[in-house]
Amino acid sequence: MGGSADRRHAVRIALAATAAAALLGWGATPALAAKPSGKKGGGGGSSTPTGNDISYPQCGGSFPVGSAFGIVGLTGGLADDLNPCFGPSTTYPSYTQSELYWAVASTVGGAGQPLASLYVNTADPGNVYNGTVISDWPTSGGNATYGDCTTTTVTLTSGTYTVGENSDACAWQYGYNMASKDAAWLTAAAAAINNQDASAQVSGWAGSYPWWLDVETANTWQAKTTMNVADLQGMIAALTAAGASTVGAYSTAYQWDKITGGTTSASASGSLYGIPDWIPGARTLSGAQSNCTQASFTVGTVALTQWFSHPFDGDYACAA
Repeated sequence: MGGSADRRHAVRIALAATAAAALLGWGATPALAAKPSGKKGGGGGSSTPTGNDISYPQCGGSFPVGSAFGIVGLTGGLADDLNPCFGPSTTYPSYTQSELYWAVASTVGGAGQPLASLYVNTADPGNVYNGTVISDWPTSGGNATYGDCTTTTVTLTSGTYTVGENSDACAWQYGYNMASKDAAWLTAAAAAINNQDASAQVSGWAGSYPWWLDVETANTWQAKTTMNVADLQGMIAALTAAGASTVGAYSTAYQWDKITGGTTSASASGSLYGIPDWIPGARTLSGAQSNCTQASFTVGTVALTQWFSHPFDGDYACAA
């Protein structure tokens, strides 16, 4: 989310889908980390308790100091890859290099927010992108609302393939699969942290954290907005099944409406109707505070707003 580096990385959502066959307005992740400034909560030096959001661009660098709360990107800029420093990994082996650990252990509270929240990238690539089959597009599954995800054949320059249909049912299953993987990655990351530091007690249960779906036009989406809606509903269903009680959306009204067709009623939007909003776009803390008065693009509540700051993007809790 946030910085120019993020906008460059957001384009990778489509490219990664292509690579997978061989093997997300605003950007998809926060701005790149820099040397610590010693400033608190968003780098603003304000007495107002504020938080920060960080993700894979901050891997290997310093993390924010004195944040009231932290929001951590679990994915690595794409809907189907892992942030390499979310938990300990081969590249970042120590739990002290983990952004999940930072949010749980280093934030200080005081903003009416949980110490740690999570956000995940989203997308709806469909069964083929740029002439290449999407390897993780489902060929079965579905739910009672959209019916069964079934297969079809596509003929490309490289041959003829059996793939899942570009249907609402398969899109729902794709979203469900992505979010199920996210919940499993959380469990594994928490276990790795706790194995290194038994006193950390970082929860690996999805219900311990609010979740935010990063919904941006820079990512790959279908022109058929009902597929995109089904995809996001599938993600909410998977996170709910994993125990999450709060799932919101990081987006703007323009991007949300373009991707989903707009949220107008519970009957049309299902589980997307009324979820909390996290709105970007401000350049200062005062601008973020003002954005709390924006109309909710989900017909819910504007819970958080973000402002772009150096070295770390800041976040303001509207209810604080």
